[in-house]
Amino acid sequence: MLGRQSFRIERQFARRYDAALRRAGLEKRRFGLVQDDGFSEKLFAELGLGEIETMDYASFEGPSIEQDLNQPVPESLYNQFGFIFDGGTIEHVFNVPQALENVFHMLKPGGRFVSANGMNGWVGHGMYQFSPELVWTFWKRKCHANVHMCAGIHKIPGRADPLNFPDAAETGRRLKLKGKIPTGRMYLYYEVEKTDETLSSGSVLQSDYERFWDTAAQDTPKAEGKGVSI
Repeated sequence: MLGRQSFRIERQFARRYDAALRRAGLEKRRFGLVQDDGFSEKLFAELGLGEIETMDYASFEGPSIEQDLNQPVPESLYNQFGFIFDGGTIEHVFNVPQALENVFHMLKPGGRFVSANGMNGWVGHGMYQFSPELVWTFWKRKCHANVHMCAGIHKIPGRADPLNFPDAAETGRRLKLKGKIPTGRMYLYYEVEKTDETLSSGSVLQSDYERFWDTAAQDTPKAEGKGVSI
């Protein structure tokens, strides 16, 4: 996991933990997921994800890997992890493109990345709030990953239904969310699966602009005999 995530049972949502475990078909109770130091390695292990390593910038919380995500990860970490979780770390990293490419390189083909970072209502919390467009342009088109979920999730469980965000390159139009974003803090939650393909070269371009430019280029007449646009 990126950043050593804490985990505690929030009293007002206590019963929701057990309900979620039952829905997942797990015969466990919520208090069996908690570890004495307040961190979350036991939670991931109990959910069947095996031994979790933690990557963090500084040593004070005891990560197993110290790494500045603003910088490229060493090649010894390439293709090493079948699951990577970010519960709100990349929003605190200035060099987001590098951080995302680090995640891509560290994932094994077939591995999954699960991210929950601020989308709305988090101004001042980190350096950025994120748009679903980032998921589709970077992960789907730059990385050729399979996007299994891309949604807006309210911070308070049950306060609002998840908002599913389609790919603007497929719908042909930019997301229209006026009046659809509830008040309060929202996470951009997504799950992606790495394939065997490598990163595409070139820039990451916003879907609707790229579609517009491609269409305009096709419709632009050429000067006869010269092959130049007029």
